Amino acid sequence: MLGICYGFHLIAHLEGAEVEHGRREYGRAELTISNPVGVFRDFVAGDTTTVWCSHGDHVDVPPPGYESLASSDTLPVAAFRATDRPIYAVQFHPEVAHTSRGGEILSGFLFDVAGCKATWTADAFIDDTVAHIREQVGDATAICGLSGGVDSSVAAVLVHRAIGDRLTCIFVDHGLLRKNEREQVESMFRAHYDMKLVVEDAADLFLGDLEGVVEPEAKRKAIGGRFIDVFERTAKREGTGATYLVQGTLYPDVIESASAGGPSVTIKTHHNVGGLPEDVPFSLVEPLRELFKDEVRRVGRELGLPEDFVRRHPFPGPGLAIRILGAVTPGRLDTLREADAIYLEEITGAGLYDEIWQAFAVLLPVQSVGVMGDARTYENVLALRAVTSRDGMTADWYPFPHDVLARISTRIINEVKGINRVTYDISSKPPATIEWE
Repeated sequence: MLGICYGFHLIAHLEGAEVEHGRREYGRAELTISNPVGVFRDFVAGDTTTVWCSHGDHVDVPPPGYESLASSDTLPVAAFRATDRPIYAVQFHPEVAHTSRGGEILSGFLFDVAGCKATWTADAFIDDTVAHIREQVGDATAICGLSGGVDSSVAAVLVHRAIGDRLTCIFVDHGLLRKNEREQVESMFRAHYDMKLVVEDAADLFLGDLEGVVEPEAKRKAIGGRFIDVFERTAKREGTGATYLVQGTLYPDVIESASAGGPSVTIKTHHNVGGLPEDVPFSLVEPLRELFKDEVRRVGRELGLPEDFVRRHPFPGPGLAIRILGAVTPGRLDTLREADAIYLEEITGAGLYDEIWQAFAVLLPVQSVGVMGDARTYENVLALRAVTSRDGMTADWYPFPHDVLARISTRIINEVKGINRVTYDISSKPPATIEWE
């Protein structure tokens, strides 16, 4: 057993240690290894390494029958193990890119402590998943909620490989897309895949549902419910007879949308997971539910997806609705679309797109005073967000060169009417999330 963060506290509590509140550590911390065994087999005593933390509790003394393995600047016990059983607990995230030697720590647990073998490959995953989909769906038909992102594209190709023409892909234009998104997705998909694709224009329905809605979870649930309604009506109109709905749900979506009633809480409802209505008229097919984003990209490349699909930054199902803080209106959507397009164009032009895991603009419910020419302005504030990450579970802000940020800001203010101030978000996840809502 390996307990990470919340598991650290749970094991400590169940085994009789005193878990105390305080001594918050969020983001980077320096870990010192005192006992290089098991998960720390590749270290020597006294080694220090950078780790990524997210906790507000601490343990000063290991539980009875356990021994300390490492400490940090503020924690005397940052990792411990049972002396008579293969149980290890660490109070940081070894699985994220920001823990510099996290791969070695996980390898120590998997291959030294647990005795696992490294047999997973993208090719084997594809074979197993296609077989599972055939067994799950049988002779029935399915529809796929295609967004054009890597997740839904990989899911669609996997299911098409399994059931062929019994799959119909539905791309819903909910009016919350980025600039030219619909045209780009439709042309890319039709050019590369011989699958039935239906493009549904439902912008008026979604924007009607969102009128006056400002609370983030309410936005997500309204959008998730309307998606199901549109999928059902489109499937009936097209005569698909579909009983299954394919979604590109990933493991981070499941984690952040779930709470087991213990110390973890629902961070935000992902509409693929928790934002759907209870009476969904389809059985769900989620072939990527146990994968992280980097694994999905590997599967996509193995399936032969074009690199334009595979390398795209994540884009949320609720679209720009959760990148507009406050009310969602056609005018505010147009403003954000134009600003976001300039942002991504400049990132790509600077050769930085592939260095960044996700980049986007956020329109704030804030206005500020400015001056343009000889006139006073009182206009919108735009926030820019760009992060590096491996799987989206944790992230750090991307350190843009100052000249790139300056160029982006100047273009947005000059070219997008209604914006007179641009800010850059330098918050890490945790404590912030990647998306603002």
